[in-house]
Amino acid sequence: MKMSRTGRRAVGSSFAALMIGAAALAAAPTAAAKSYSLDVDNVTLKKPGVLVDVNYTCDDGDVNWLIVNVTELGKSSGGAFGGASVNKVTCDHESHKARVYVDPVKGQFAKGSKVRATVSYFSTDSGLSGWVRDMVKDL
Repeated sequence: MKMSRTGRRAVGSSFAALMIGAAALAAAPTAAAKSYSLDVDNVTLKKPGVLVDVNYTCDDGDVNWLIVNVTELGKSSGGAFGGASVNKVTCDHESHKARVYVDPVKGQFAKGSKVRATVSYFSTDSGLSGWVRDMVKDL
């Protein structure tokens, strides 16, 4: 069965409109774009532990923790772990600073020690994220 000239035009116009709409959708920015950033700004000695300054940005409404690990390099024992609680992490697309005190699990950090401070996001929805940053510094 042959399609009429009007039917072919209608199909062609519909196809063109569909292609233009698909191209516009592909070129549009993602509505759910994530505005995340994370950085260790500084690590300072505050006996027996250390203070870790973190700069971060996260999306509106996200519920995140900042997880901070500090380990003394060159020693198999020692190290420390600490985290900022949910109510100290503000997620609103703006840049924020958090200061996290990390208490050592064993022993204490000393002046002149070389440490690695690692910070990452922990989401209550999805667990640890791929956002991990670190800094190596002499105390």
